[in-house]
Amino acid sequence: MEEIFRLGEISCPSGVLVVVDGGHLGLWSGERSPAEIDPALLGVDDPATATEVRNAVDFAVVGPDAPAAARSFDRQPGSMLHDIPASRAVELGRMFDEHCLAVGLDARLEALPNRESHARRARRTAVEGGGGFLMFGVPVVVVGGVPSDVHLPVLASRADFGDGAGPRWSEIAVRMSAAEVESSVLLGDIGVDWARVLFGDADALNAWQHDEPVDGLADVAFWGAAAEEAAVTFAASELGEPGEDGVRGWTGLAVAEAMEKVLALQNWKEETGRRMAVDFRPHSHHWQVMRQVRASEVESGTVEVGDARLLCAMTSWGDGYFPVSADLDASGAVVAVRVNFSDAAA
Repeated sequence: MEEIFRLGEISCPSGVLVVVDGGHLGLWSGERSPAEIDPALLGVDDPATATEVRNAVDFAVVGPDAPAAARSFDRQPGSMLHDIPASRAVELGRMFDEHCLAVGLDARLEALPNRESHARRARRTAVEGGGGFLMFGVPVVVVGGVPSDVHLPVLASRADFGDGAGPRWSEIAVRMSAAEVESSVLLGDIGVDWARVLFGDADALNAWQHDEPVDGLADVAFWGAAAEEAAVTFAASELGEPGEDGVRGWTGLAVAEAMEKVLALQNWKEETGRRMAVDFRPHSHHWQVMRQVRASEVESGTVEVGDARLLCAMTSWGDGYFPVSADLDASGAVVAVRVNFSDAAA
């Protein structure tokens, strides 16, 4: 028997909803070229690889049979190929030409003069009927036609999957209307590496501050075997955050002061060989929503960004690839957008 929980509400003034791993939003380029994103955020520290990332190329599939060719080539979701390293561009074009020749399709790859921003990818995907695209290899799902002038409930279904899995989410859904569902379409998969999923307005994501504090302040948190000893040494107290018993540190510090404390804690930890985790928490949008997630019994939280409200929730399954579907009414309007987790139990 499934239980239904209300995780919160979102608003989507642009009418374009993005479903994405909330931990990866530091990669979102907004209206800028993805080439402006620091490769270090992707975990790239090799100079040659970083140059490959910055000089990557986006390709449009063009020609009379472009839609069919993009689908059958099946390298990326959607109608374009993004973020192709420059050193592989010629080879990819050759492979695409050979594929089209083999299946009898008239299409070709055409390099864009400039990389397509993530915001434009989202809007274009919505216009094309919804679906997915890659953000530096991370699958993202987009759907358009979302009501723009109301708050939309986000509901989660929980079931006991047994075999040690226990109660977990079977799906999380954004409800658009109470209309009867006539059909459902698979939009694509989202890739999750941070165990969380975020539902957000496409335009609001352009103003998202993932690591930069919105108020110039930051917290410092530490916990673990040596936390009590460190608290005495550095005159720190319980952090006092809901859902974080035993976590110590400081709240509301200027960023420079917070960094000084982090460095002092890390140096002390390394010099003494103590076991302890240290966390620098700038007051970013990501921090705001995760603060609520940690305090929530259903592990969800919301944050206001401009005129939009975004919601982030833990998957309860950790990381993976999870299918996203749209339920449609008889007119083709979106009734709900659902992230399915039940297949993770298989």
